[in-house]
Amino acid sequence: MDYSCLPYVLTFLLIGGVIAKRTSDISFDQNYEVTWGYDHVLSLHQGRQVQLSMDKYSGAGFGSKLSFGSGFFHLRIKLPGNDSAGVVTAFYLTSQGDNHDELDFEFLGNKEGKPITLQTNVFANGLGNREQRIYLWFDPTKDFHSYRILWNQHQIVFFVDEIPIRVFNNNTKFGVSYPSHPMKVEASLWDGDSWATDGGQTKTNWSNAPFKAHFLGFDISGCSSKIQQCLSPNYWWNVQKYWKLDLAQQRAYENVRNKFLTYDYCFDRPRFPVTPPECLLSIV
Repeated sequence: MDYSCLPYVLTFLLIGGVIAKRTSDISFDQNYEVTWGYDHVLSLHQGRQVQLSMDKYSGAGFGSKLSFGSGFFHLRIKLPGNDSAGVVTAFYLTSQGDNHDELDFEFLGNKEGKPITLQTNVFANGLGNREQRIYLWFDPTKDFHSYRILWNQHQIVFFVDEIPIRVFNNNTKFGVSYPSHPMKVEASLWDGDSWATDGGQTKTNWSNAPFKAHFLGFDISGCSSKIQQCLSPNYWWNVQKYWKLDLAQQRAYENVRNKFLTYDYCFDRPRFPVTPPECLLSIV
């Protein structure tokens, strides 16, 4: 894996972009609840950390108690280590019902010593199939790292440790659907060996179970009012600073795409003989 951009990434963290705020001390139960796999969820450190585990019988998941119409959402996550092929750890926003919206971080496990893939996806008005994949410039199983999703009326940005790795602009004026339904914040650990590793050729090795993922940072910066009210500039993530990437963020974003991008649906001609319209539009 190419780590040559690390000095640039570190410089960006020091002098540009959004400076990380310390995670608040809010407990899991204040904003979240377990949604499935109840006996595979462990609360740690007085509820400041949660562990999800997966074995051949079940995985587990949790979600926010409220739905949100805009915000800057985050979790700090440490992924399952060792041989995690077939294991999917997910952090995402999702609405309910038909024509749903969804914004996905999906971490696709791999055999020990091989890189874990981070896949992102955007669903808007029921239309998805917008996968992009990158390799990370660090080992996400060794420590916690921050994963964040900015969602306002101008853009959606996926961040890894303050570095933007994906941008999806609001191009509704050009006929491109954009998420517009209230969404909950969710996380899960589940068996995806039918597709997650080597296209499903590498299966989950259950002798390594239980697989464990850890989560921190249960404060939520989001608007839980009606969608139109959630567009208000009174929310800090809606102010002009967050309408597009600044120059330092743009350089960091391009650097990640140049060095770590492994798949982009925009360039997959067998799947999309006609280029999706959003792929033809500038990201800034």
